[in-house]
Amino acid sequence: MKTVFRYIGLFFKGIWKVINFTRLAIINLLFFAIIAMLYFAFTHVEPASTEEKTKSALVLNLSGPIVEQSRYFTPMDSFTGSLFGKDLPKENVLFDIVDSIRHASTDDNISGLVLSLKEMPETSLTKLRYIAKAINEFKATGKPVYAYGAFYNQSQYYLSSYADTIFLAPDGAVLIKGYSAYSMYFKSLLEKLDVTTHVFRVGTYKSAVEPFLRDDMSDEAKESARRWVTQLWEAYVEDVATNRQISPATLNPDMDQFLALLKNVDGDLAKLSQQLGLVDELATRQQVNQSMVEAFGSDNKGGFNAIGYYRYQAEMPRKIPEHDESIAVVVASGSIMDGKQPRGTIGGDTTAALLKQARENKKVKSVVLRVDSPGGSAFASEVIRNEVAALRKAGKPVVVSMSSVAASGGYWISMSADKIIAQPTSITGSIGIFSVVTTFEKGLDEIGVHTDGVGTSPFSGVGFASGLSKGASQAFQMGIENGYKRFIGLVADNRSLSVEQVDKVAQGRVWTGKDALEHRLIDQIGDFDDAVDEAAKLAQLETYDIYWVEEPLTPAQQFVQDMMQQVSISLGLNIESLVPKSLLPVAKQFQQHTTLLDTLNDPKGQYVLCLTCNLE
Repeated sequence: MKTVFRYIGLFFKGIWKVINFTRLAIINLLFFAIIAMLYFAFTHVEPASTEEKTKSALVLNLSGPIVEQSRYFTPMDSFTGSLFGKDLPKENVLFDIVDSIRHASTDDNISGLVLSLKEMPETSLTKLRYIAKAINEFKATGKPVYAYGAFYNQSQYYLSSYADTIFLAPDGAVLIKGYSAYSMYFKSLLEKLDVTTHVFRVGTYKSAVEPFLRDDMSDEAKESARRWVTQLWEAYVEDVATNRQISPATLNPDMDQFLALLKNVDGDLAKLSQQLGLVDELATRQQVNQSMVEAFGSDNKGGFNAIGYYRYQAEMPRKIPEHDESIAVVVASGSIMDGKQPRGTIGGDTTAALLKQARENKKVKSVVLRVDSPGGSAFASEVIRNEVAALRKAGKPVVVSMSSVAASGGYWISMSADKIIAQPTSITGSIGIFSVVTTFEKGLDEIGVHTDGVGTSPFSGVGFASGLSKGASQAFQMGIENGYKRFIGLVADNRSLSVEQVDKVAQGRVWTGKDALEHRLIDQIGDFDDAVDEAAKLAQLETYDIYWVEEPLTPAQQFVQDMMQQVSISLGLNIESLVPKSLLPVAKQFQQHTTLLDTLNDPKGQYVLCLTCNLE
């Protein structure tokens, strides 16, 4: 009887599985059908009209950070990233922005450029300068450029200073605070938690580990940071002063001078901004709109003839390869980690594979390695550098284009290139190495948890619960010293310098591109365009295509990315708005300081990383 009931139970269980499978299948089909309908609805392109398009202004309404390479593939990635302050959901690829402005400069349907940058966060000066170059090229065609904002942060104002006319709200302000290099320090906190942090390093100026060792910045770190922060600020001031035809001193008042100026206008920041020559007109949104109608014509809906950046960028014709030879571009952006890693970080194996792909592609004649990284894993950095060397051995020149940061491990992966090109405001150097081992033996002892046992070697008992012996600590330090000697030795060999010359500019010291040129750590001052030109010159190419070597998206990733782009364009979706504005700065700062721990996956525990080099 039990057997009978057992078979009956299995029979009905099987039927239920079929029913459940069918139910889930139908639900999934309906779900994907709805997604497909939304996708085709937002991507449907109307037949080309024979009517002449109305000339419009291109509105550069950037929202979200400016990056070297986009990294989001799913809506959930975007939401969780925004929720925890890692990044804003909408990313703007630097090269897309520049390409769009350049395309607009020769587009007969674009009559001008309007900078509406209120949603653009602080951005590195190096990236801003590349965009500014495109704005200047746009202005050179004779088309007008306007800027409007209620409040300009430092980066927004920098780009706006390139406009012919800058509008500011009557109750607004230009908020320029200069550059700084501050960090959080955790020594006292770790001591209170009975956490023991064992730090091994070489480099007097290697300050990435100072937050674990101190409660303040060392004099050596301040000396190094003060130099490059000052140089960046001087470059910012010079550019803005030149654009606005004002004295650099206008942007450099001390506190007493500023308070006196502000008192003279009865605390009115907008009026002060106009008096100082930072803006041209104080105007409400309605007044600015009327001025834009007069400049670009009415759209008969209460506004002026305009097209937003995201719509324009999506409608731009895609470039089709035209030549048999090409220059490959490999982007290395983010912290350097061992193994395969997603976009947003530099995986040693991932980036090496992209370089290998360029090496094996017969159409590729030279390579531009675009580096925007504070470093990370020493092992992964060497994996990438070996592939750069292999490219050169295969007869394909490699030119490194340094973006905002190419320091420590970022310099390690750059040093073997045929040419290294950086902007004066690029941050590089930081040639040093360290290791961090955290143990919890004190805290465990306090709560009555003890570790004891036997092992077969001096290292058998080393661990997070038992701590490090004196001998083990000495072994770690010797390994780090060996790593430093290897680092400066490689720099010496690749840059035709003596080890002594390298050591003098190494020790973890951070340099701007301007200083790096003087110390022969780079070859030339220039931007991405100059790097491409140099790559063509080295490969003796007169005509060529640019081939962006990227890990392809899966069909599902591409589908979601395209759909979310269209939804964002059509509905103005911005998940950042779901997060309280007051929490974003705190979350972002905390995330920046936890980046070090998130990226420590080197198999030998040796890191070439400049934590304070990420200045936005």
